[in-house]
Amino acid sequence: MTKSGTEKKRETAKSKTRRPTVQNGSGRDSSDVSSKKPDTGKDVFQVFAEKVRDNKQLESRWAVMQETRVEYFRGKDIVKFLRKHPEVKELLGSKKDLEVEDIVNILLKKNLLVRCDRVVKTVRPGKKKLSTWPAHLEIFQDQVFSENDAFFAWTFLKRRTLWMTILSFSWPLLALAICLFPVYPYTCKLVVLYSCAGVLLLILCLLLVRALVFGALWIILGKRVWIFPNILAEETTFKELVQFWPIKDEEEKPKWASRLFYALVAVLIILLLRHHAPDEAARARYQKRVSNIIDDVLEWSPKLVLSGMMEKQQQPHETAFNSTEAEETADGSRTSTADDSEISTSPNDVEGEDIIDDDAVDDHK
Repeated sequence: MTKSGTEKKRETAKSKTRRPTVQNGSGRDSSDVSSKKPDTGKDVFQVFAEKVRDNKQLESRWAVMQETRVEYFRGKDIVKFLRKHPEVKELLGSKKDLEVEDIVNILLKKNLLVRCDRVVKTVRPGKKKLSTWPAHLEIFQDQVFSENDAFFAWTFLKRRTLWMTILSFSWPLLALAICLFPVYPYTCKLVVLYSCAGVLLLILCLLLVRALVFGALWIILGKRVWIFPNILAEETTFKELVQFWPIKDEEEKPKWASRLFYALVAVLIILLLRHHAPDEAARARYQKRVSNIIDDVLEWSPKLVLSGMMEKQQQPHETAFNSTEAEETADGSRTSTADDSEISTSPNDVEGEDIIDDDAVDDHK
């Protein structure tokens, strides 16, 4: 009995000593796994920052900060955004009940955001207030959230979307297609030519109408009205790009003297352009020249090039053959003229010989 009891005690001791070794052999203990789960996953604030940045409801702009282009937003805009879209805070898990100020402060501590300030802090001449979205920023000294006139720039690289990846692969194909334009069929060349010309004409007409509307309203009413205000913006969405209604004018009304001066300048430019405009003959010559250039581009093909090269290679042989033929004909003409001359002179010689023979006979007699 005692022996069996001691054996049982030894077996239990061995099992106790073996359990930790088995757990260590498997690599992780249950307590270690539970403690390391958050570390192996992605930071919730990183995921939250990426989702907020990708959301188009948060208004943002691009600016230059320390010679680097950054995307930034205003403090009051992030407050409005999180109040309208509380479901975004669900990504924070247990910290979803934090206030906006606390969330932004954590993002600042994790270097996902950086607080910025405008470089130009004084109102420019002719304006009533500072720019709503400054184009140049600098790092603010106190990295703490503020809702009033505070700007925050993202510090991490934006995640590449599927469309961006597709476009990155399509650019080399587009460049190759442009390089292969001369070998396109005639119909494809016409389609590409008229499409590009139509788009270019549309852009130029739009910019011209935009400038005329602005100039007329600025001279007559003294208001700065730009239709399609974001048509020349570098970083904008398609919805903002096609926005027709102009932005509210925040600058002071121009003086009558400046408006009258620019009106006179515009009239002088129109008169000069009308005076130096080309006549009908010059326009016809220019149109013919341009049409010839376009026809040369459209009608060009590799077959024409190859045929031209073959003609150039055949021309030296033809010229050499023609030269040899000319030399042979010249030699033939020379020999024929010499024979003719000999033939023509032979009767005279015969007559002379007869005369000499007759004289010799007379002398002998």
